[in-house]
Amino acid sequence: MNAATTETPSTPLCWMDGRIAPAAEARVPVLDHGLLYGDGVFEGIRFHRGRPFALDAHLERLECSARAIGLTVPLPRPDIVHAVAALIAAFGDDDGYLRLVVTRGDGTLGLDPRSCPTPRLFIVAGALRLVDAATRERGVRVIIAATRRLPPDGLDPRIKSLNYLNHVLARIEANAAGADEAILLNAAGRVAEGTADNIFIVRDGVLRTPPPIDGALAGITRAHVMALAQDAGMTVAETSLAPFDLYTCDECFLTGTGAELIPVASIDGRAPTHCPGPVFRRLRDAYHAAVRA
Repeated sequence: MNAATTETPSTPLCWMDGRIAPAAEARVPVLDHGLLYGDGVFEGIRFHRGRPFALDAHLERLECSARAIGLTVPLPRPDIVHAVAALIAAFGDDDGYLRLVVTRGDGTLGLDPRSCPTPRLFIVAGALRLVDAATRERGVRVIIAATRRLPPDGLDPRIKSLNYLNHVLARIEANAAGADEAILLNAAGRVAEGTADNIFIVRDGVLRTPPPIDGALAGITRAHVMALAQDAGMTVAETSLAPFDLYTCDECFLTGTGAELIPVASIDGRAPTHCPGPVFRRLRDAYHAAVRA
């Protein structure tokens, strides 16, 4: 999905080693294994009215991702919270997006992580709008990509790593097809997720989304939307989905820190019964009220 906005965004900033500078001036050495091998983890975090949304949940997931790959987060959580607050204060806009990255750090040209004694942490603040207001209202067009999601026995989808190559390849497919987004299937042909978002459908009054075991990231926004739906009395099911389920659903929408909630107008040219549908509208309004309270 291409960014589109008529506003003039604030200059992106980067916090690194206790200093805040324009992101264009920040530098990571070429021997950093995050660059050489995608060896690292990250989180994307929205902030509204100067407050980061679900920061503790994001930092918990960051720490879990790091532990899962044997990587040490180089700052304690209170120091990261302080750095986030300082960066948001310096950014200039009350609303924006943070990218928090932890890499293995500088090492040798070999991939052995033992050559990297000091992990690196940096945070980037900037504007992010994946689609414009008109597209958010009419919905996005998605395709099902030929590129498959990496299987859980190869890389657990709960690890939010820096290696997004298969998602990039799926996005290239979407671009070539003139679509806004691509949906990845797993090796068994079940729906996993979008290139940068989770997917939900509504059918027969039930809100359904793929489970992490099928390749879906355990998204923070995903979890929040599921909780909002349950609070509203909706039936929510984590269940395996096939392309058929997407093609025949009543509603379909995407969720993510960057995406927030975006309705889907078509999947491989098949239109859901409603777009945007009543369930989507209800959850979108409840989500916006919660994050901007």
